[in-house]
Amino acid sequence: MPKKIKVLIVDDSAVVRQTLADILSSDPQIEVMSTAGDPFIAADRIRQEVPDVITLDVEMPRMDGITFLHKIMSQHPIPVVMCSSLTEKGSETALKALEYGAVEIIQKPRLGTKAFLEESRVRICDVVKAASQARLRRVPVVTHQVAPKLTADVIMEKPKSQAMMQTTEKVVVVGASTGGTEALRVFLESLPADCPGIVIVQHMPEGFTRAFSQRLDGLCRITVKEAENNDTVVRGRALIAPGNHHLLLKRSGARYFVEIKDGPLVSRHRPSVDVLFRSAARYAGKNAVGIIMTGMGDDGAHGMLEMKQAGALNIAQDEASCIVFGMPNEAIKQGGVDYIRPLDSISREMLRLCQ
Repeated sequence: MPKKIKVLIVDDSAVVRQTLADILSSDPQIEVMSTAGDPFIAADRIRQEVPDVITLDVEMPRMDGITFLHKIMSQHPIPVVMCSSLTEKGSETALKALEYGAVEIIQKPRLGTKAFLEESRVRICDVVKAASQARLRRVPVVTHQVAPKLTADVIMEKPKSQAMMQTTEKVVVVGASTGGTEALRVFLESLPADCPGIVIVQHMPEGFTRAFSQRLDGLCRITVKEAENNDTVVRGRALIAPGNHHLLLKRSGARYFVEIKDGPLVSRHRPSVDVLFRSAARYAGKNAVGIIMTGMGDDGAHGMLEMKQAGALNIAQDEASCIVFGMPNEAIKQGGVDYIRPLDSISREMLRLCQ
């Protein structure tokens, strides 16, 4: 039997600690090692036994989560998943934590419908398992069997014909997950102001994508914004899928635009890279360039193959520069990738393909 992933939960709310413990314990691959009400108690727990992953609240008494994260990453690096509520301030702070070395962000679980709680369980367990495989840890990556997943068919059926109106305008579609916030920053910061229009799916909870987009917009020469329904895809702008909504690329004549859609999890995610990539295969075809970046699982692999079959050219981030090589590796294995490049070379390759 593979070794279980040991998790330390750090949160000042007893209700949140218990809820997270129940959610994580429901996964046979995860073991809740201990819980702590603040960073000082957590430090004692770590001295007794080092966890594989820590879930860490952002705002706590005696010491805030960001300060504790800094101490962990500078003294004894352990994969940390930040647990934040849906507030603008909390979103910005949690995003800052990603810069300081946190692997991922999860939304604090809250009461809701049975379907909502099940989707939260899937998201939280998957994030913790991805964090346990992050490159900062020197342990072999273990491949786990996962439950059957819905495909992009539930959002958008496969095209019956590849026929499409001709246009020469290039469009770039990008998918990323664990480690993707930093990878996207590096990629987007290196682009010129007149680069082709870009549409992005980054696995991220609802409420965080707006702050994430605004932060990138302040760093990049191009415009970066959280996508809204019917936004036009234009040169010099990147649109990022809003958390908890699928994002599709559409076209009317020579104009590309995006559509925001609800629907079930696809490849265990909403938004799903597979949904975006399938829409690019249908509506952009050979005028599209696909990019798949760091992340756990196989979301995007099937859609990238469909893009290649429609005539698109695709790039995957290489293993050495990925935090988790799951998504690019699956796309490569399925045959949808034309070029494998390190993170700092992806923008250059993309611009070459768009010429």
